[in-house]
Amino acid sequence: MQAYDGELGAAVARAQQGDEAAFAVAYRLVQPGLLGYVRGLVGDDAEDVASDAWLEISRDLGRFKGDGAGFRGWSATIARHRALDHLRRQKVRPRPTALEQDVLDLPGPQSTHDQALESISTEYALDLVRGLPRDQAEAVLLRVVVGLDGPAAARVLGKRPGAVRTAAYRGLKRLARQLGVEAEGKGVTEDGSRTLGEST
Repeated sequence: MQAYDGELGAAVARAQQGDEAAFAVAYRLVQPGLLGYVRGLVGDDAEDVASDAWLEISRDLGRFKGDGAGFRGWSATIARHRALDHLRRQKVRPRPTALEQDVLDLPGPQSTHDQALESISTEYALDLVRGLPRDQAEAVLLRVVVGLDGPAAARVLGKRPGAVRTAAYRGLKRLARQLGVEAEGKGVTEDGSRTLGEST
């Protein structure tokens, strides 16, 4: 995610000046992760919820201040609010969900956890994530799917970074156990970040 944050930041700055093509670039860079995050929260209504979020993002774009990573976090916060509103409206009649195969762009085979998650379909992966306790599910979605670091995910969730890192770590460990994968000290550190030199 960090590799394209410079491109994203430049596109957002141009979009704030009214460049529609630049807004389209920002959308293309952010939408896959944002949709995966929302789909992990609301299931098959994710497209509608994400559309509502993008309407709010475009409306309030002039007020955004920050870089590409900040824009991803800001967008995730807006999407989370729209998703929670949607869940409150649907609470009376929860519906089953259906997932698209190409939503979740999981990391490469750097660890046992990543290899296990890559070997299964996106639908199954998000079903497993949705089965986690809510704090763990959101932390995993924000860290892995949206690509936010611990402090940025904490801002989206309104929690301390340590709490989010712990929730992500516990969620990934629980997913590994469900998949029958032994972590063996690889893949995820206790702060919820991925190992092998990846920065968080």
